[in-house]
Amino acid sequence: MIYQEIGQTGMKVSNLSFGASSLGGVFHDIDEDKAIEAVFTAIEGGMNFIDVSPYYGHYKAETVLGKALKQIPRDKYYLSTKVGRYGKDGVNTWDYSAKRAQDSIYESMERLNIDYIDLINVHDIEFQGNLPGGLDKICQETLPALCEMRDKGVVSHVGITDLQPENLKYVIENVPEGTVESVLCFCHYSLNDELLNDYFDFFEQHKIGIINASPLSMGLLGSRGVPAWHPAPAALVEACKKAVEHCNAKGYPAEKLAIQYAISNSRIATTLFSSANPDNVRKNLSYAAEPIDWELVKEVQTIIGDQMRVRWHNS
Repeated sequence: MIYQEIGQTGMKVSNLSFGASSLGGVFHDIDEDKAIEAVFTAIEGGMNFIDVSPYYGHYKAETVLGKALKQIPRDKYYLSTKVGRYGKDGVNTWDYSAKRAQDSIYESMERLNIDYIDLINVHDIEFQGNLPGGLDKICQETLPALCEMRDKGVVSHVGITDLQPENLKYVIENVPEGTVESVLCFCHYSLNDELLNDYFDFFEQHKIGIINASPLSMGLLGSRGVPAWHPAPAALVEACKKAVEHCNAKGYPAEKLAIQYAISNSRIATTLFSSANPDNVRKNLSYAAEPIDWELVKEVQTIIGDQMRVRWHNS
């Protein structure tokens, strides 16, 4: 496992890390005991960064993760969670107000059985872009509230997350330097989309660490087939399907190549994947330890062709 610092936070994290969204049963029902074992397996395998959110499974992911963390020494991991996006009884809700953000931090700590949070993020800021105040509310209200909690020592570091890197850039340009210490962007450093390349210089110039997520592009690059709910346009889905078939025909699992590619860039501190299955965690750890086949990367990206960097909106 390779360890790299997230920006200038002092947090040296594994280049492959554990995303806990699956613990919320976001995609399918989970076996809670196995989910907890998946967390243990990640830590034992050298992963020392865990990312979660109140939104995942509408509080369930934090609750299940908290049961695992009770049994893990606090110095074995860095914990990242989020504010702004929630849900109850199957209904999604958004609230980026200062009070809700600060209350959410304490609620998360209780669910997670911890007494401080290493990294607190504003979750999927593009949704505030559609609400009164737009992204300026993130700049003028949400982030100052999180910085206040940082000053109190309740959280150690502050970040923002989104699918759209343009939104991350806008917020960083409109807050005091040092407000934002990290960004989490998903589906933009994978075999079919390396848009983050265009933003590395900007983030580094502002001393901001980069966290990548979803190396399989939310299932586009998985052997199980693209989920029915996936928002990608049909042409991109078809191109990725052909690329996956090409990898598998060569006896090189597409998931293996996708994970290896996502963690191959040292300008990205860490890449998050999510699984509630300890066997999948072990498999991904083994993938990360093996050298990548760069010739196969070229072949796959040639197959994806003009669908490289084709985008979709969050939902």
